[in-house]
Amino acid sequence: MPRALSSMLAAGLLGLALAGAAAQAPAPGAPPSPSAEMGGIRGQNIFEVRPDAADQPGYMAQSNAERAKVQPGNNAPMWHQVGQGVTGYSSLPKSQAPEAGNLIQPFVNYPGSRYTNAGEAWRQVRNEVLIPYGAALLFLVLLAIVIFYFGRGPLRLHAPETGRKIERFTPFERATHWSNATAFVLLAVSGIVMAFGKFFLLPVIGGALFGWLTYALKTVHNFVGPLFVVSTLFMIVTFIRDNLPQKGDLQWLLKGGGLFGGGEPPSKRFNAGEKLVFWGVVLFLGAIAIGSGLFLDKLLPGPVYTRGQMQVAHMIHLAATLCMMAAIMGHIYLGTLGMNGAYKAMREGYVDETWAREHHRYWYEDIQAGKIPAQRSGPHGSVARTPPVATEGRST
Repeated sequence: MPRALSSMLAAGLLGLALAGAAAQAPAPGAPPSPSAEMGGIRGQNIFEVRPDAADQPGYMAQSNAERAKVQPGNNAPMWHQVGQGVTGYSSLPKSQAPEAGNLIQPFVNYPGSRYTNAGEAWRQVRNEVLIPYGAALLFLVLLAIVIFYFGRGPLRLHAPETGRKIERFTPFERATHWSNATAFVLLAVSGIVMAFGKFFLLPVIGGALFGWLTYALKTVHNFVGPLFVVSTLFMIVTFIRDNLPQKGDLQWLLKGGGLFGGGEPPSKRFNAGEKLVFWGVVLFLGAIAIGSGLFLDKLLPGPVYTRGQMQVAHMIHLAATLCMMAAIMGHIYLGTLGMNGAYKAMREGYVDETWAREHHRYWYEDIQAGKIPAQRSGPHGSVARTPPVATEGRST
């Protein structure tokens, strides 16, 4: 009995299988099914592809056509090729848009890296290195300035003012400085908002207002950049002579400018700290920031301006400007709150005789000796010579 029952069950299952096959078989003269035409794609599962299907002529066009019927808008094979860097057709001239035929940068396997392509590598370096470490640098500099101000306070004169004025900056020098400073502040503020704004502004003002703000600041950034270039060139030509290495610079550096005790060492018109700002920040970092910025604005003649080159220029520009901002923060502090009389000198152009003697003694002595005129522009107030001060025991 068990053997007869098993035989009956097997016969029934075989009959059901034959009936299903007959129902799925095409009628005589009927067109072949889409699966047969696609040469490897079976049924409605468009991701079932024979290993050799991609090598057949017209495979990509056929697979995309079939995919469009089954899943409209899903063109995975095409986007796979786009990701591999396949160049398509574009009506834009190659001289103006060399990568117009490539929708995205090709995927590349960087040894030892988790990045899939150059664009993703750039994005991760920006978001995981430049932005967090740049923000930390600016915060640490600001924290150091606050601690120093409340711990040490501003640098004050040790002797009373005499009332006799010495011209420190001419009107042209002040106009050059303030135009460059204004352009730098506009670039710094707009750059900070574009780089860090989504962390401290976006949650406060919302996406719509933040989008309009960043668009406006980006426009300001692009147009103020060339003005900063011109004013920086004027800064270099105007102040380079007094920023050349001179007597007392090494001693000034070794003593840290007297900021940590021991009195301020003598210096010429500009001390070694100001010269470091001129050569290291205005000239060196400024040249890097200007060159990369002009590249990003596509204002330099000659380059091709590919996406990879723009990404490298952006990283260089961001790193250089973050270092510039950190250094200029210290310069702004010493020129305003950190030293009494420094801001007034750049605003009005004149300093008291006592200020010149205590902060720039060699410069003051050159004026007393007649080597440098105390008045370099039109008449202003009382500018008079006084007997030379004693110089015993000074540092040279």
